[in-house]
Amino acid sequence: MERFMKVYSYLPLEERKLTVLVMDGEPISWARAYKEIRDKTGLGDKILRKMAEKDII
Repeated sequence: MERFMKVYSYLPLEERKLTVLVMDGEPISWARAYKEIRDKTGLGDKILRKMAEKDII
């Protein structure tokens, strides 16, 4: 989560609206990822794993 927050904090506001990855055919924006990760949901855990796997964070 710390790596995600570090990257997210440097993103311009407009870029946070852009899709960062697609999970199960559904686009996930930076803002959506932030919300899911912040709320510690199951989807948030999957997003973190996928972003680390793809070297996004």
